[in-house]
Amino acid sequence: MSKVWAALNEHRQELSEVSLRTLCDNSSRTERFLHEVCGITVDLTRHLADDRTLDLLLNLAEESNLLDLRNAMFAGEHVNTTEQRAALHVALRNRSTDPMLVDGDDVMPQVRDVLDRMQSFCNAIHSGSWTGATGRQITDVINIGIGGSDLGPAMAASALRPWWISGIRTHFVSNVDPSHLSDTLQSLDVESTLFIIASKTFGTQETIANACAARRWVTDTLGESAVANHFVAVSTNAARVADFGIDTKNMFEFWDWVGGRYSMWSAIGLSIAVAIGFDRFAEMLDGAHCVDNHFRNTPPETNVPVLLGLLDCWYRDCWGCQSRAVLPYDQHLAQLPAYLQQLEMESNGKQIRLDGSKATHGTASVLWGASGTNGQHSFHQMLHQGTTMVPCDFLVAAMTSSDASDDRHAMLIANCLAQSEALARGCTLDELDAPSDLAPHKVMPGNRPSTTFVYRQLDPFTLGAIIALYEHRVFVQGVIWNIDSFDQWGVELGKKIANRILPGLLEDGAPDGDPTTLRLIQRIAELSDGQNR
Repeated sequence: MSKVWAALNEHRQELSEVSLRTLCDNSSRTERFLHEVCGITVDLTRHLADDRTLDLLLNLAEESNLLDLRNAMFAGEHVNTTEQRAALHVALRNRSTDPMLVDGDDVMPQVRDVLDRMQSFCNAIHSGSWTGATGRQITDVINIGIGGSDLGPAMAASALRPWWISGIRTHFVSNVDPSHLSDTLQSLDVESTLFIIASKTFGTQETIANACAARRWVTDTLGESAVANHFVAVSTNAARVADFGIDTKNMFEFWDWVGGRYSMWSAIGLSIAVAIGFDRFAEMLDGAHCVDNHFRNTPPETNVPVLLGLLDCWYRDCWGCQSRAVLPYDQHLAQLPAYLQQLEMESNGKQIRLDGSKATHGTASVLWGASGTNGQHSFHQMLHQGTTMVPCDFLVAAMTSSDASDDRHAMLIANCLAQSEALARGCTLDELDAPSDLAPHKVMPGNRPSTTFVYRQLDPFTLGAIIALYEHRVFVQGVIWNIDSFDQWGVELGKKIANRILPGLLEDGAPDGDPTTLRLIQRIAELSDGQNR
């Protein structure tokens, strides 16, 4: 353990005797714990941290060479060391004239070319010049993908629902469970439906299985020639796209330096652009780019992603917090926790450090949450009075995007602010007016930390900024923990075993697996009456 980590652990023992009430009642606290970035107020005042904490955490960042590694990422160096790749998703939202290099080559001409093609495609859909095989205008667009090819676009499209283009409905299918696609298609007209097949390799098993089922749905009614009018692809594999029957002129490229969970800014975001229009999609890119510039150029002591990531490590490793709750008091961000689960847990849910040694500390937290005020009527009980401390993120807009003229948005904001205050301050026995036998049940211990993000309205620019804050926060965590935040080898084993098991579930296939798996295969065959065979 380094001297900085030892000092942090010793400091944590000192802070265990300090209450958040005392910390938050210090009027000068906002000078170092309240920040503005790209139109978002980030309130860190309700953290179990003082000036000494921040100083130690900043020393930890210096010890970990955070700034050098940040600069290496922006320079296009191979920060994804296990795959020997750059992780230059920041180039995808760089709409300036500044070059960005990967292996010495400026990638911005390629990025701009794909953005131009995306814009032309969106214009064709929205103007009605792109039609289905029978000449009908497109009214429904279905994105078929999984993981990064689904979670980001689905979250963003849902978040930006008020900006959807009139006459176009966007749907997302990811699960290989046949019900997901069939339920989506049930109310749609094949003549006015277009599919975006999003897969980097065009070989992702679940995505291609769903794509083939969608293809059958189209060709059974409209014939093989209709594929050209009703399918486009987002991929890097032109040969497989062509084999599927999609004209490669309608394939939108991205690159191996774009990780899946960082790809919504690339052509993977085509479904977002179709939903809200390309100009609004560009505003989302600009919001992310604004945060990129902040992360790249702001000193660590006022750099919001740096502070957020350091505080995450503080709680995970010094306080033993194994989870963090994301609580958007904004219904349009209801899918944000699911998106962030992949971003953070797939990025940093690892136990092997860059040098191949095993981590001796905790890494990624379990991320979870739900939209407010719904969560208040389920799991908030545990947040307030449970035996486990869970740091929380609150997100709330000052203005509603709805046309409501009543008090409901004010009620929403009041509940958001009340929850963070109640978690921090709690309620002591002396403050209760209750019978002595009941009073202990109403005590709230407080000292539960949280971050509050406040923004004017959830528009495309703000959404882009929020997501980029979380992306860079995850990068900071990975640097401190000395792990590769950009690979995901842990997802491969399950895929290999599934491919071994699958033949035993199909006709004439030989069952394979360990004894428990074989027993379950037999029982599934009995329960399904041989449906899979």
